[in-house]
Amino acid sequence: QAAIAEAGLEPDFTTPPLPPDEWMRRWGALPLMYQPGERWLYHVGYDVLSVLLARVTGQDLGAFLAERIFEPLGMQDTSFSVPPSKVDRLSACYRGEAAGLAVLDAGRDGPWARPVVFPSEVVSTADDYLKFGRMLLDLGRHAGGRLLARPTVELMITDQITPEQKAISEFFPGFWDNQGWGMGVSIVNRRTGIAAVPGRFGWSGGLGTTFAVDPREDLVAVLLTQREQDPLVGKLYGDFMTLTYQAIDD
Repeated sequence: QAAIAEAGLEPDFTTPPLPPDEWMRRWGALPLMYQPGERWLYHVGYDVLSVLLARVTGQDLGAFLAERIFEPLGMQDTSFSVPPSKVDRLSACYRGEAAGLAVLDAGRDGPWARPVVFPSEVVSTADDYLKFGRMLLDLGRHAGGRLLARPTVELMITDQITPEQKAISEFFPGFWDNQGWGMGVSIVNRRTGIAAVPGRFGWSGGLGTTFAVDPREDLVAVLLTQREQDPLVGKLYGDFMTLTYQAIDD
Protein backbone atom coordinates (compact mmCIF):
# COMPACT_ATOMS: atom_id res chain seq x y z
CA GLN A 1 0.00 0.00 0.00
CA ALA A 2 2.86 2.40 0.77
CA ALA A 3 4.39 1.78 -2.66
CA ILE A 4 1.03 2.40 -4.32
CA ALA A 5 0.64 5.70 -2.49
CA GLU A 6 4.21 6.73 -3.30
CA ALA A 7 3.55 6.10 -6.99
CA GLY A 8 0.43 8.31 -6.86
CA LEU A 9 -1.87 5.37 -7.61
CA GLU A 10 -4.18 5.20 -4.61
CA PRO A 11 -7.75 4.59 -5.85
CA ASP A 12 -10.41 7.15 -5.00
CA PHE A 13 -13.83 8.16 -6.29
CA THR A 14 -12.63 10.19 -9.25
CA THR A 15 -10.86 9.20 -12.45
CA PRO A 16 -7.07 8.71 -12.24
CA PRO A 17 -5.23 12.05 -12.64
CA LEU A 18 -2.62 10.55 -14.97
CA PRO A 19 -2.79 9.79 -18.71
CA PRO A 20 -3.47 6.07 -19.29
CA ASP A 21 0.01 5.18 -20.59
CA GLU A 22 1.76 6.82 -17.62
CA TRP A 23 -0.72 5.26 -15.21
CA MET A 24 -0.02 1.82 -16.66
CA ARG A 25 3.75 2.42 -16.61
CA ARG A 26 3.66 3.20 -12.89
CA TRP A 27 1.60 0.11 -12.11
CA GLY A 28 3.97 -1.99 -14.21
CA ALA A 29 6.91 -0.79 -12.12
CA LEU A 30 5.38 -2.15 -8.90
CA PRO A 31 5.77 -5.74 -7.67
CA LEU A 32 2.74 -8.02 -7.73
CA MET A 33 0.41 -7.67 -4.75
CA TYR A 34 -0.59 -11.33 -5.11
CA GLN A 35 -0.07 -14.13 -7.56
CA PRO A 36 -2.68 -14.12 -10.38
CA GLY A 37 -5.83 -15.93 -9.26
CA GLU A 38 -4.76 -16.02 -5.62
CA ARG A 39 -7.08 -13.29 -4.34
CA TRP A 40 -9.91 -11.03 -5.48
CA LEU A 41 -9.22 -7.30 -5.43
CA TYR A 42 -11.81 -4.63 -6.15
CA HIS A 43 -11.43 -1.49 -8.27
CA VAL A 44 -8.05 -1.24 -10.02
CA GLY A 45 -8.65 -4.05 -12.50
CA TYR A 46 -11.43 -2.12 -14.21
CA ASP A 47 -9.17 0.83 -14.91
CA VAL A 48 -6.59 -1.56 -16.37
CA LEU A 49 -9.28 -3.10 -18.57
CA SER A 50 -10.33 0.33 -19.83
CA VAL A 51 -6.78 0.98 -21.04
CA LEU A 52 -6.45 -2.46 -22.60
CA LEU A 53 -9.81 -2.13 -24.35
CA ALA A 54 -8.74 1.13 -25.99
CA ARG A 55 -5.45 -0.40 -27.08
CA VAL A 56 -6.99 -3.58 -28.48
CA THR A 57 -9.68 -1.73 -30.45
CA GLY A 58 -7.37 1.08 -31.55
CA GLN A 59 -10.10 3.57 -30.64
CA ASP A 60 -10.65 6.26 -28.09
CA LEU A 61 -12.51 4.48 -25.29
CA GLY A 62 -15.35 7.01 -25.23
CA ALA A 63 -15.90 6.65 -28.97
CA PHE A 64 -15.77 2.84 -28.73
CA LEU A 65 -18.32 2.65 -25.90
CA ALA A 66 -20.59 5.16 -27.63
CA GLU A 67 -20.53 3.11 -30.84
CA ARG A 68 -20.90 -0.32 -29.23
CA ILE A 69 -23.07 0.34 -26.17
CA PHE A 70 -24.44 3.83 -25.57
CA GLU A 71 -25.82 4.58 -29.04
CA PRO A 72 -27.40 1.14 -29.65
CA LEU A 73 -29.13 1.34 -26.26
CA GLY A 74 -30.20 4.95 -26.72
CA MET A 75 -28.12 6.11 -23.74
CA GLN A 76 -27.96 9.71 -24.88
CA ASP A 77 -26.73 11.15 -21.56
CA THR A 78 -23.89 8.74 -20.79
CA SER A 79 -20.25 9.67 -21.39
CA PHE A 80 -16.95 10.24 -19.62
CA SER A 81 -17.64 13.96 -19.23
CA VAL A 82 -20.60 16.30 -19.56
CA PRO A 83 -20.64 18.79 -22.47
CA PRO A 84 -21.40 22.47 -21.77
CA SER A 85 -24.87 22.10 -23.30
CA LYS A 86 -25.82 19.61 -20.54
CA VAL A 87 -23.72 20.74 -17.59
CA ASP A 88 -26.64 22.50 -15.88
CA ARG A 89 -28.23 19.05 -15.46
CA LEU A 90 -25.16 17.62 -13.69
CA SER A 91 -26.01 17.05 -10.04
CA ALA A 92 -23.67 17.91 -7.20
CA CYS A 93 -22.34 15.08 -5.05
CA TYR A 94 -21.95 15.29 -1.27
CA ARG A 95 -19.96 13.65 1.50
CA GLY A 96 -21.58 12.89 4.84
CA GLU A 97 -19.66 14.43 7.75
CA ALA A 98 -20.28 14.86 11.47
CA ALA A 99 -21.42 18.45 10.94
CA GLY A 100 -23.71 17.52 8.04
CA LEU A 101 -23.20 17.31 4.29
CA ALA A 102 -20.13 18.75 2.58
CA VAL A 103 -19.86 19.29 -1.17
CA LEU A 104 -17.61 16.67 -2.75
CA ASP A 105 -18.26 17.58 -6.38
CA ALA A 106 -20.11 20.77 -7.26
CA GLY A 107 -21.39 19.38 -10.54
CA ARG A 108 -20.89 22.09 -13.13
CA ASP A 109 -17.49 23.00 -11.63
CA GLY A 110 -16.41 19.44 -10.92
CA PRO A 111 -14.11 16.97 -12.69
CA TRP A 112 -16.85 15.56 -14.93
CA ALA A 113 -17.74 19.00 -16.28
CA ARG A 114 -14.55 19.06 -18.34
CA PRO A 115 -12.68 16.55 -20.51
CA VAL A 116 -11.04 13.84 -18.42
CA VAL A 117 -7.37 12.87 -18.59
CA PHE A 118 -8.13 9.20 -17.96
CA PRO A 119 -11.44 7.82 -19.31
CA SER A 120 -12.53 5.50 -16.54
CA GLU A 121 -15.88 6.30 -14.90
CA VAL A 122 -18.90 7.44 -16.87
CA VAL A 123 -21.51 10.04 -15.99
CA SER A 124 -25.09 8.94 -16.60
CA THR A 125 -28.74 9.34 -15.66
CA ALA A 126 -31.34 7.07 -14.06
CA ASP A 127 -33.06 6.66 -17.44
CA ASP A 128 -29.86 5.59 -19.19
CA TYR A 129 -28.86 3.30 -16.33
CA LEU A 130 -32.28 1.65 -16.59
CA LYS A 131 -31.74 1.01 -20.31
CA PHE A 132 -28.45 -0.70 -19.55
CA GLY A 133 -30.04 -2.73 -16.77
CA ARG A 134 -32.89 -3.84 -19.03
CA MET A 135 -30.39 -5.07 -21.61
CA LEU A 136 -28.76 -7.25 -18.93
CA LEU A 137 -32.19 -8.40 -17.74
CA ASP A 138 -32.93 -9.50 -21.30
CA LEU A 139 -29.60 -11.38 -21.45
CA GLY A 140 -28.02 -9.07 -24.00
CA ARG A 141 -31.06 -8.15 -26.09
CA HIS A 142 -32.53 -4.69 -26.56
CA ALA A 143 -35.21 -3.07 -28.70
CA GLY A 144 -32.85 -2.68 -31.65
CA GLY A 145 -31.46 -6.19 -31.61
CA ARG A 146 -28.75 -7.92 -29.58
CA LEU A 147 -25.82 -6.24 -27.87
CA LEU A 148 -24.26 -9.24 -26.11
CA ALA A 149 -24.55 -12.98 -26.65
CA ARG A 150 -26.72 -14.76 -24.09
CA PRO A 151 -23.85 -17.03 -22.92
CA THR A 152 -21.70 -13.93 -22.38
CA VAL A 153 -24.25 -12.36 -20.04
CA GLU A 154 -24.80 -15.67 -18.27
CA LEU A 155 -21.05 -15.84 -17.63
CA MET A 156 -21.04 -12.25 -16.38
CA ILE A 157 -23.74 -12.97 -13.81
CA THR A 158 -22.22 -16.22 -12.52
CA ASP A 159 -20.11 -16.23 -9.34
CA GLN A 160 -16.46 -16.50 -10.43
CA ILE A 161 -14.82 -16.40 -6.99
CA THR A 162 -13.89 -19.68 -5.32
CA PRO A 163 -14.45 -20.34 -1.60
CA GLU A 164 -10.67 -20.32 -1.13
CA GLN A 165 -10.37 -16.90 -2.77
CA LYS A 166 -13.25 -15.52 -0.70
CA ALA A 167 -11.67 -16.76 2.51
CA ILE A 168 -8.62 -14.49 2.02
CA SER A 169 -10.19 -11.62 0.02
CA GLU A 170 -11.65 -9.23 2.58
CA PHE A 171 -13.70 -6.34 1.25
CA PHE A 172 -15.96 -5.36 4.10
CA PRO A 173 -17.40 -7.44 6.96
CA GLY A 174 -19.99 -9.93 5.78
CA PHE A 175 -19.50 -9.17 2.09
CA TRP A 176 -19.18 -12.83 1.10
CA ASP A 177 -21.89 -14.14 3.47
CA ASN A 178 -24.63 -14.21 0.84
CA GLN A 179 -23.06 -13.09 -2.43
CA GLY A 180 -20.38 -13.75 -4.99
CA TRP A 181 -18.76 -11.77 -7.77
CA GLY A 182 -19.16 -12.20 -11.51
CA MET A 183 -17.70 -9.94 -14.19
CA GLY A 184 -18.44 -6.44 -12.96
CA VAL A 185 -21.42 -7.27 -10.74
CA SER A 186 -22.12 -8.96 -7.42
CA ILE A 187 -24.53 -11.90 -7.41
CA VAL A 188 -26.79 -12.90 -4.52
CA ASN A 189 -26.35 -16.62 -3.86
CA ARG A 190 -28.15 -17.08 -0.53
CA ARG A 191 -31.44 -15.62 0.64
CA THR A 192 -31.06 -13.53 3.80
CA GLY A 193 -34.04 -11.20 3.45
CA ILE A 194 -37.02 -10.23 1.31
CA ALA A 195 -34.81 -8.47 -1.24
CA ALA A 196 -31.82 -10.83 -1.08
CA VAL A 197 -33.09 -13.09 -3.84
CA PRO A 198 -30.66 -15.71 -5.19
CA GLY A 199 -29.80 -14.81 -8.77
CA ARG A 200 -30.25 -11.07 -8.27
CA PHE A 201 -27.22 -9.15 -9.49
CA GLY A 202 -25.97 -5.56 -9.63
CA TRP A 203 -23.75 -3.25 -7.62
CA SER A 204 -23.81 -0.38 -5.14
CA GLY A 205 -21.12 2.24 -5.74
CA GLY A 206 -19.25 4.36 -3.24
CA LEU A 207 -20.72 7.57 -4.68
CA GLY A 208 -24.21 6.65 -3.56
CA THR A 209 -25.58 4.78 -6.57
CA THR A 210 -27.07 1.30 -6.74
CA PHE A 211 -28.73 -0.90 -9.32
CA ALA A 212 -30.12 -4.41 -9.13
CA VAL A 213 -31.44 -6.82 -11.75
CA ASP A 214 -33.66 -9.76 -10.81
CA PRO A 215 -34.40 -12.09 -13.75
CA ARG A 216 -36.89 -14.13 -11.74
CA GLU A 217 -39.06 -11.09 -11.01
CA ASP A 218 -38.39 -9.37 -14.37
CA LEU A 219 -37.19 -6.39 -12.36
CA VAL A 220 -34.58 -3.63 -12.66
CA ALA A 221 -34.13 -1.18 -9.77
CA VAL A 222 -31.99 2.00 -9.86
CA LEU A 223 -31.30 4.47 -7.04
CA LEU A 224 -29.01 7.52 -7.29
CA THR A 225 -28.40 9.42 -4.03
CA GLN A 226 -25.31 11.54 -4.84
CA ARG A 227 -23.78 10.90 -1.40
CA GLU A 228 -20.30 9.48 -1.12
CA GLN A 229 -19.75 6.68 1.43
CA ASP A 230 -22.46 8.05 3.70
CA PRO A 231 -23.40 5.44 6.35
CA LEU A 232 -27.03 6.48 5.96
CA VAL A 233 -26.94 5.49 2.30
CA GLY A 234 -26.20 1.87 3.15
CA LYS A 235 -29.40 1.72 5.19
CA LEU A 236 -31.23 3.54 2.41
CA TYR A 237 -30.10 0.91 -0.11
CA GLY A 238 -31.60 -1.80 2.07
CA ASP A 239 -34.87 0.07 2.61
CA PHE A 240 -35.14 0.87 -1.10
CA MET A 241 -34.73 -2.75 -2.14
CA THR A 242 -37.11 -3.99 0.57
CA LEU A 243 -39.80 -1.53 -0.53
CA THR A 244 -39.22 -2.47 -4.17
CA TYR A 245 -39.91 -6.14 -3.46
CA GLN A 246 -42.82 -5.34 -1.15
CA ALA A 247 -44.44 -3.45 -4.05
CA ILE A 248 -44.63 -6.61 -6.18
CA ASP A 249 -48.29 -7.47 -6.52
CA ASP A 250 -48.99 -10.49 -8.73
